[in-house]
Parts: sequence; C-alpha cells; structure tokens
Amino acid sequence: MSQWDAPARLSYWAFHANRRPAYMRFAYLQLGSDADAEDAVDATFDAIMNEWLRMLHMDRLEAYAWTVLKHRIVDQQRKRNRRPEPMDISAFEAALKDAAVDPYDVLTDTIQFYSAVSRLAERQRDAVLLRYGLQCTTGEAAAVMGVEEATVRSHLSQALRRLARLLAAPRDGMPGS
Repeated sequence: MSQWDAPARLSYWAFHANRRPAYMRFAYLQLGSDADAEDAVDATFDAIMNEWLRMLHMDRLEAYAWTVLKHRIVDQQRKRNRRPEPMDISAFEAALKDAAVDPYDVLTDTIQFYSAVSRLAERQRDAVLLRYGLQCTTGEAAAVMGVEEATVRSHLSQALRRLARLLAAPRDGMPGS
C-alpha cells in the first residue's frame, strides 16, 4: 500500500470505512460470533487490499468485494469446523425477546421462517438478510451487494413470493399439517 499513489490509498480507505459496518453486521448474521465476523471481515479487507489496484479498473468493484466477503465467511465457517449454512438463526433471536405472544409459537414460526429463508437462492437470501435482517434500505442493500437497486427489488420480490409459498405449504409432522 505504501507504493500506491494518494488517490488509490484514499479510495481504499474510503471504501473500507463505508463498507466495513455493513460487512460486519452481515458476517455476524452468518457466523453468530463477533470474533468470527471480525476475522472474516478482516480477511475480506486483506484480500481486497491485495487486489485494490486491479479492482479500481473493474466495472463492478462492489460486487467483486461482496463475493470476496461471502467466500471469507465460508472460509471462517470451515475454519471453525462448522458446516456452512446460509444464515444463523441467531439473527432472529431478538424477535423472541420482544414477543408478547406465546414464546413456543414464536419459536416455531422463527424456525419455520429460518428454514424457508435457507431454501432461497443465494442472492435472494442476501437481499432478505440485508433488507429485513439488517434493516438496510433497498439502496443500501444494492450498494453493499454491488448491484442495481432494481436488482435488489427483484430479488426481494422473488424471495417474498417463494417464502409465501414455502411458509404456506404443509409440513409433515408439524401441528396443523
């Protein structure tokens, strides 16, 4: 980095400052641990720094960085000898704390929702987690994922239709099936 010109250094640090908070929140949702999320995000920015000068010439720099983050999350899951999963159920535990209804019903609904979200296509899962899990606007989710806002809206629309079908389908062995 010391050999980079000033604009390259400034652009890297601006990108780092802008993306790190969202990357940390997303990594935490996936890994369920602050330490694991920090390790994955640090590894992401190390990889990005190593490729930064090349990345500056990419049309979709943000999308490339998002892909690097997703790969580092999988690496971190493997490092901790965990089976990689699309997301961690800990993202929904907060809903249980604030529930004014029967905790069993909320837990059952949360598990069903988690299961349904895990069956979405990867980009749909990402869009759902960013928009609803992290309360990003569609514009913020698009910026983090490195895609157009219309693409995020499309992923969300498809995901919500699929979730509605998955959650409405009867489940074998479940009450009311």
